[in-house]
Amino acid sequence: MDDFNEINIVDTKEETDKKCPKCGGVMDFDPATGNLKCPYCDYEETISVEAEAPQKAEELDFEAAEYTASKDWGIETKTVLCKACGAESIYDALQTSAVCPFCGSNQVMEANAEDTMAPGGVVPFSISDKDAAERFQKWINRRWFCPKLAKDSAKPQKFKGIYLPYWTFDADTVSSYQGEYGIERTRSDRNGNRYSHTDWHRTSGVYREFINDELLLASKNHDQHMLRQLEPFDTENNKTYNPEYIAGFVAERYSIGLKEAWPIASSNIKEKLKRHISDQIRREHNADNVRNLSLGTSFHNITYKYLLLPVWISNFKYNGQSFQFMVNGQTGKVSGKTPLSKPKVAITIIAIILIIVIFYYLSVWS
Repeated sequence: MDDFNEINIVDTKEETDKKCPKCGGVMDFDPATGNLKCPYCDYEETISVEAEAPQKAEELDFEAAEYTASKDWGIETKTVLCKACGAESIYDALQTSAVCPFCGSNQVMEANAEDTMAPGGVVPFSISDKDAAERFQKWINRRWFCPKLAKDSAKPQKFKGIYLPYWTFDADTVSSYQGEYGIERTRSDRNGNRYSHTDWHRTSGVYREFINDELLLASKNHDQHMLRQLEPFDTENNKTYNPEYIAGFVAERYSIGLKEAWPIASSNIKEKLKRHISDQIRREHNADNVRNLSLGTSFHNITYKYLLLPVWISNFKYNGQSFQFMVNGQTGKVSGKTPLSKPKVAITIIAIILIIVIFYYLSVWS
């Protein structure tokens, strides 16, 4: 066994070992029904929720947040002692749940360390691994530039269901803006040739908007571009955190804390506001273009949630290379990377060139 001198040894904080009353097997969360289900005899049981408890994650005051620092625990490991069988297992320190490889026990490790917070809510899986595989096959079959051999060989390896950490932010925003909008007009020169001209006008104003659930990935361990393609998640449809919802899945703790997350989120919000203000200017002035738009934005009543969102992760191999893909565990939306067929790319480029040449000669001879 490895040297554990620098590895934290902890007991599981909670266990989700719901024993099947029929066969004694460990029950997992079932995305299809939202219940706990025995993988051996298919017995199901609903997840009990206290009537007085909040039904979903509560909005928390950003200014009053106690734990704000980022935690780069991904380089650390720890050993977890399984309460069910006593076996020791080594995990990435970011993991907050796992399955004991010795007895199959569903175990939730430390939900939070001394200076971190526990998740406020979870969006449970509603897409099963089988559904995810089917959606992936449909997705890759629509990739025109993907080689046919890759499509035929793209048999996803066993899916890994993982709950990824996200922050969501709500805020009232007030933005003072100034810029220019353009209205295009058609004019004629001395020779009667018609051309397009844009008249530019200055504009300014105040724009207010409530931002609801601005989403930010709280992990540095995954392909952020690929994950952005999985959005949106219906974060309003979350449930108050309960370890039974993540039974049988891996859950990751945040590595990007509130202190680091808010500047990123606020920058994203400002870009969103800029687009919304541009759209408003176009509507109000029946304008064709907007340019030189600048704004100053103030944020008020900022709140946040710490949520776990569901993602299926897998990959396939083609020509010795591994290509990863992901499936949104709530909506089934797929994103990923695929190989390119050089012949298909070349044929497409040649076809485009031929079309351009044909149109050119038609315009010349007409």
